[in-house]
Amino acid sequence: QVQLVESGGGLVQAGGSLRLSCVASGRTFSSRAMGWFRQAPGKEREFVTTISWNGDSTHYADSVKGRFTISRDNAKNTVYLQMNSLKPEDTAVYYCAAYRSGWSTPTATVSYWGQGTQVSVSS
Repeated sequence: QVQLVESGGGLVQAGGSLRLSCVASGRTFSSRAMGWFRQAPGKEREFVTTISWNGDSTHYADSVKGRFTISRDNAKNTVYLQMNSLKPEDTAVYYCAAYRSGWSTPTATVSYWGQGTQVSVSS
């Protein structure tokens, strides 16, 4: 069992930045790919980004490419999402995700979810 706890959400003006963190419990973090998803009000949950177990491989949704950066620190069991140049359309609950394997794709099945953290971007 893996528990994921996100933090770092909040309210920011358009053009601003936020960094989300997700701390994972357990000893399997370093062998798992990790990711971030988001869900805006009235919309389905959507893929944002994913990172391989060693950080060598990442994938991004087109909507965030060039603005968001995913990274991880296996020594701290933590994955990060640096969000720059935020737009009002980035407003959503952001969820941390853990995969079964060390590699993932935007359509891979998520094994564990965090509880989510709210990001609100004002215009």
